[in-house]
Amino acid sequence: MRIFDPHIHMTSRTTDDYERMAAAGVRAVVEPSFWLGQPRTSAASFTDYFDSLIGWEPFRAGQFGVRHFATVALNPKEANDPRCRPVLDLLPRYLDKDAVVAVGEIGYDSMTPEEDEAFAAQLALAVAYDLPALVHTPHRDKARGCERTLAVVAESGIEAGRVVVDHLNEVTVKLVRDSGCWLGFSIYPDTKMTPSRMVELLREYGTERMLVNSAADWGRSDPLLTRATGEAMLLAGFSDDDVDKVLWRNPVEFYGQSGRLDLTDLEVSAVDPQTGNSILRGGS
Repeated sequence: MRIFDPHIHMTSRTTDDYERMAAAGVRAVVEPSFWLGQPRTSAASFTDYFDSLIGWEPFRAGQFGVRHFATVALNPKEANDPRCRPVLDLLPRYLDKDAVVAVGEIGYDSMTPEEDEAFAAQLALAVAYDLPALVHTPHRDKARGCERTLAVVAESGIEAGRVVVDHLNEVTVKLVRDSGCWLGFSIYPDTKMTPSRMVELLREYGTERMLVNSAADWGRSDPLLTRATGEAMLLAGFSDDDVDKVLWRNPVEFYGQSGRLDLTDLEVSAVDPQTGNSILRGGS
């Protein structure tokens, strides 16, 4: 089983997670920029964070044979903080980078006017830089949030097929499917979606434009729940090809629209032969 996790926050995970993911079949990941839990106090904090997403983290993933890509954005929660708004002016510097395959996460947290402005501005950047967009839906009042999200997407002029609306559930799936956008589902231990619920949605709506992710972050989450979903699909009667479509070919198709998705030569040694350590030492 080959797995491409299209939404996972590896900054918050350990190297043990990379090792377990690689052993489970995870060969590529996309890490969206997100709120780190502690409020950031200036745009400079984002500069360091974005630099890590396109520099250190791909290197760390590569030690375990995992290809790492990123999306960058001012996330919805921090769009409400005036100290963070200058990040919007910083983004063009990063949207030109080869490792950046979309603008994201953008969208709504509390559906404020400030979030409206940041969302629209960043969809415009996605259009200007010919990149897909990864959209976060609010954890509260999700149905209304999805309706508002889709209205803003339609107004932006971006093609629906270049947008994934993420963190969906049974309440919002049909709304987003009818819009022509891609559908993202986060599989969590206690909240959002479970493997069994995801299987039922795949039975009802099919495998087209469906993305399954772990969205693993600082909270209680599990980077192997993509694998668990694939196993649940097989037990439910889906074919190996169905699983490969959902867990590999669909994310490749979506992020491939960036023109930057290089998946060649994925097999990379997990150990530095000079030191025996999984992270290279020194500068030589």
